[in-house]
Amino acid sequence: MTTTGTAEVAVRHILSDKVTGGFLTPKTRTITWTSAHYTVKRPPSGKHTVELTCTECSASLLAEVRDQSTTRTLAALMRVIGIVCGVVFFAALAYAIHEGGKTLPEGQSLPVLFPISVVAVVVTFVAGPVFYLHGRNYNGVSMLDAPKPRRGHQIRPVKAARTRVRTRR
Repeated sequence: MTTTGTAEVAVRHILSDKVTGGFLTPKTRTITWTSAHYTVKRPPSGKHTVELTCTECSASLLAEVRDQSTTRTLAALMRVIGIVCGVVFFAALAYAIHEGGKTLPEGQSLPVLFPISVVAVVVTFVAGPVFYLHGRNYNGVSMLDAPKPRRGHQIRPVKAARTRVRTRR
């Protein structure tokens, strides 16, 4: 359980990362890992560095922990950017369809905003979901760059278990 002064993270030790399939069969990526759960204390303000140890290989990993208010602000900002990307995506798509569907007289070209809208559609199609989902999963703990022996590790947020209460009538 995460309280306001702490964050729960899992240190993952990646055992294998395989890609199977290919030309005629779909590619499948299989990652296997072991993980250890830690509860890290948040600083009252700013950020500080904590040391976490992998239980599989005893590697020491450095993680940066942000305070609760900055974490909430950054997570909300990422979600807002994701929502704005969604609005820009639909507006640019509508404009591109509107302008691209016109029959132009000979010698006349599409407006300058048309290629910009096409680029905006492509960029926001990718960036919107990435920002929104990262904002939902952001917990203010990130792994600092590790030397080569420690690169087979990840630090992931641990989601609190949701309990459902069902009532029968």
